[in-house]
Amino acid sequence: MAISRNETSLLALQEDSGPPPEQNVTHLGRLLGLLEKRRELAEADQSLRAQKEEFRAATAALTQRWAQLGQKEQDLKGSFVRFDKFLQDSEARRGRARQRAAEERIRAGRLEAEAQRLRAQLEALRRERARLRRRLRRLEPCARLLEGALELLPEFQEVPVLVARFAGLADARAALQRAEAERRAELEEARAALQRLREEEPELRLRLSQRRAELEARLEAARGRRQQWEAEWTQIQNTAAEKTLLLGRARMAALGLYQAVCLHRGQPPALDLEDTEGQLEQVKLFILDFSAMLASLPQAQPTATGKWAAVPAHPVGFTEGTQQTLHKRRPR
Repeated sequence: MAISRNETSLLALQEDSGPPPEQNVTHLGRLLGLLEKRRELAEADQSLRAQKEEFRAATAALTQRWAQLGQKEQDLKGSFVRFDKFLQDSEARRGRARQRAAEERIRAGRLEAEAQRLRAQLEALRRERARLRRRLRRLEPCARLLEGALELLPEFQEVPVLVARFAGLADARAALQRAEAERRAELEEARAALQRLREEEPELRLRLSQRRAELEARLEAARGRRQQWEAEWTQIQNTAAEKTLLLGRARMAALGLYQAVCLHRGQPPALDLEDTEGQLEQVKLFILDFSAMLASLPQAQPTATGKWAAVPAHPVGFTEGTQQTLHKRRPR
């Protein structure tokens, strides 16, 4: 470390002044120690500044390094994203490729099945063509015969017309044969049914005779029950007539009693002529009232002749007609 200008001036002054006196030795030693300390401090300060510069440089380098690492990290993240996207695209392409491959396999299977079907159809058509060729060779004499028939039959212009005519006649003949067979079968069934009826005729007649006898017996029984029910109905009608007559008499008697009660009370009849139950109810009430009134009268004493003593001529609440009725109904 370089010595400062003041320290150099102080040293130069000490050298020029000669040897210091004895009292200044101690002061000079202290000054030298101080200068030494200052020199050490200056060296330490310079060392510290150097370390600070180094630390600042290291910090700047480290910051730059961190920035570079952050940029690399961002680059790596972008690379990872691009790589992930690349993997996804690759997986999607592989999936589409697998799907296309599966579709192609399915399509190939379908085409193979269709090819097999077409080959089988082609083979069947070949066999049919061979069969038709054999049939054509077999029918060539018939064709020549039909051509000769056309020359003999001028009303037919072409072979198909002649064949259609022949087919129609053949169909009509087959239909007639079927109809004849059906008629014969029906005739056989009718003959068999007739034979069964002839065989079953005696048994059927016997069953019918038994049925007729049973029905006649039931008819006789029904007639007997009818006569019995007619007799019972006549008896019921007679009984009903008697009951009706008795009911009419009872109603007339009830009406007479009701009218007598109304006459005794001095009131006009208020009930309908057909209301027999109401009339009897009014008669019943009158009898109950009359019985209560009789119960309230003094008991009559028997006389020497064995007859009851006469009641008062006109009891309270009774008319002359009521007194006569009371004397008539009194026991003797």
